[in-house]
Amino acid sequence: MASFEEVTKTKPEKSLIKRQKKNSGRNNTGRITVRHRGGGVKRMYRRIDFLRNKFEQVATVTAIEYDPNRGARIALVQYEDGTKTYVLAAAGMKVDDKIMSSQKRIEAIHGNRMPLSEVPASMFVYNVELEPGKGGQIVRGAGNAAQLMVVEGKYAQLKLPSSEMRLVKKECMATVGQVSNPDYKLVRWGKAGRMRYKGIRP
Repeated sequence: MASFEEVTKTKPEKSLIKRQKKNSGRNNTGRITVRHRGGGVKRMYRRIDFLRNKFEQVATVTAIEYDPNRGARIALVQYEDGTKTYVLAAAGMKVDDKIMSSQKRIEAIHGNRMPLSEVPASMFVYNVELEPGKGGQIVRGAGNAAQLMVVEGKYAQLKLPSSEMRLVKKECMATVGQVSNPDYKLVRWGKAGRMRYKGIRP
């Protein structure tokens, strides 16, 4: 069974959720393009800030929450100006932790976000951009982390969780640490009915 011991809040922040329309594997013309999809429990989509472009503002973690749309846990953070957003929680993140985004070098503690050129070599990072300013696109799954090998010239070399070596522009932002809920891959679903809850049919 999945462990929920790190979750501190059960109801989502109302201003950060929206209805999610089910497509049941159909595309915009109504044709089934992905088979074996349909049903599943109703769930609201949590708007997650993969960009984190409020630079030089300290954000305080106010809650760690469960997200039905992903394996990782999400953190509700509040900035100094009162703005609340959801971010992907780092492993070990707790309520009242302080995190920050910056375009300069800042302390490399889990949850802090900065360009790859400013991250110390051999550190683990997640939620990595592929194009500067586009928002994190890779290394977002539960328990994942990429290792920064070296920064040379215009590019940073990353070792992805799949062991693939990839060059990413050194201006791309990344969050220090590992994605939360690393035990997600050990969950035994146990019965066909739990897959039906997820919207996967036989």
